[in-house]
Amino acid sequence: MKVQPYLAFKGDCKNALEFYKSVLGGSIQNEQTYNDVKIDIPANYRDKLQHAELKGKGFHIMAYDASPDTPLTNGTNINMSIDLDSKEDAVSIFNQLSAQGTVHTPFQEMSWDAFYGRCSDQYNVSWMVNYKK
Repeated sequence: MKVQPYLAFKGDCKNALEFYKSVLGGSIQNEQTYNDVKIDIPANYRDKLQHAELKGKGFHIMAYDASPDTPLTNGTNINMSIDLDSKEDAVSIFNQLSAQGTVHTPFQEMSWDAFYGRCSDQYNVSWMVNYKK
């Protein structure tokens, strides 16, 4: 079994995936716009992503721009979790993800013998960054 996230955005999926690529690495694959599918969608939304994937070493994130009439509540029901092998990488990724977002738990030493921080990025996606000592 493999469970992977499928993130929904309100028209800025391409920008979000480019941002995550700049932080995590990997490559954006399988980009499909609404131009590629036959569904009823406003003309100004046809160039938005109906599906895309960001794949890299140890991760695979799927994402799309939800149709304009789809209700979305940002960041309250899921956290993306990243476990890293070095404290330096964990600090760097946490700082990049939180730079234009909101820090909920500063990156700090925790009781479970790890360094951890929780933030929401500029796209209102919640992230938990963990480095186990």
